[in-house]
Amino acid sequence: MRIGIKVVFGLLIISAGVYYQSWWGAVGAIILITGIIKFCPLYLPFGISSCKKD
Repeated sequence: MRIGIKVVFGLLIISAGVYYQSWWGAVGAIILITGIIKFCPLYLPFGISSCKKD
């Protein structure tokens, strides 16, 4: 099973946020969730697409 970079990065930020008792854990949670569902809601208003074109 392939784990995405966003998922690993999100877990690292959550771990750092918990360790340092910082709000960065919440940022890591957002990155983790967008990595799991493979969609970022910020793409819509900016018209960004990371899908490869045929």
